[in-house]
Amino acid sequence: MDQPAATPSDISRLLRQWSEGNRAALDELLPLVYDELHRQAARYLRRERAAHTLQTTALIHEAYLRLIDQRDVRWQSRTHFFAIAAQMMRRVLVDYARAKHREKRGRGNVCLPLEAVTIVADEKGVDLMALDQALTRLAALDEQQARVVELRYFGGLSLEETGEALHVSRATAARDWDVAKAWLRRELTR
Repeated sequence: MDQPAATPSDISRLLRQWSEGNRAALDELLPLVYDELHRQAARYLRRERAAHTLQTTALIHEAYLRLIDQRDVRWQSRTHFFAIAAQMMRRVLVDYARAKHREKRGRGNVCLPLEAVTIVADEKGVDLMALDQALTRLAALDEQQARVVELRYFGGLSLEETGEALHVSRATAARDWDVAKAWLRRELTR
């Protein structure tokens, strides 16, 4: 007989238990979050250029290793966990792009099409390192707007989930999303 699907509250409970040092909670949690991590990674990698060599499973595993290495995080909820997962995936992808860039010694950049977030025109791509640098500059001006982009673009979170993760309303998340997209469009098309 199949087990009933885990609810967001089940996941939140296990995350809190894991935060409190319960290793068994982590073992129970992994199968419950793995599919969603896989969906996040697959969504993101679908937007990658065709010749990209990082596989979905490799991205998930690297991000997961970084997630379980987080010692001081007090997991608040399922959304909080997936928001941190989005950060980890961004870091993995930026590290991967930097390594590829070093290998090529500048003979081409790892580019991302940004049509999914319409930061720039559909036919254009953006260098992942340029996007990371632009997000870092945006964070210096408005950290919340940078987090909204990170959660929406890298994490695939909805506006509702983004608002929940940042403890703001959906309307505030939507406004920050629109302003951040416009700012990034300007920065990345200069």
